[in-house]
Amino acid sequence: MIGRFFTSRMKMADVVATNHTLILAMPRFGIPLGFGERSVQEICAQYGLPVDFVLLIFNVYTFDDYLPDEDGLMRTDFSPLVPYLEASHRYYLNERLPHIERHLLHVAGSAGERYGSILKHFFEDYRKEVVEHFDSEERDVFPYLESLMNGGRAERPVSEHFADNHTDLVDKLGDLTQILYKYIPCEGFAEELNELVFAIMQLSADLEKHALIEEKILLPYIQQLERRQEG
Repeated sequence: MIGRFFTSRMKMADVVATNHTLILAMPRFGIPLGFGERSVQEICAQYGLPVDFVLLIFNVYTFDDYLPDEDGLMRTDFSPLVPYLEASHRYYLNERLPHIERHLLHVAGSAGERYGSILKHFFEDYRKEVVEHFDSEERDVFPYLESLMNGGRAERPVSEHFADNHTDLVDKLGDLTQILYKYIPCEGFAEELNELVFAIMQLSADLEKHALIEEKILLPYIQQLERRQEG
């Protein structure tokens, strides 16, 4: 029986069984499957990961009402935060979006010129927006955080407006599914259309958690580091 939140003493296999979508996050930590009977603490020790950070990510991904308080944030070892977020970006760009594109192109090719063109242009515009958003974070936000963590001076506050872009990225996936629901005939390729819809929904759910980590953990952590320097 899983308690309120995950803890370091729980078996890793039990944690993943509670929330199977965590399997998608494991490669971002460099953790392969094959946990045996080992606990979260033992797995983290094996791969050189701070267990408090791994548990934070697991709990955010699993429990909607889980968020650490300010003291909890400052006690957490965030050294893997930027590598984890960068690995998430690569996962979305190199795996999930190409997977969706393959199905979308097949569906677009069978949907007629009008709606097929709409689908392809919508998806291409969306991918460009995702790339620009991730590039902005990796160019501006992540290096700034790493500088603060290494004792660098806070030269400028990180804008909270970058959180608005996360909402846009998720909302536009919702718009794409609405196009598929309403306007794309499924005669002859219903299975692939369903696969496309579920792939989009999976990406949307993952992006929502990714956004939550950046908005409720990354940004508050940066702001705390800034305040500490100012004080």
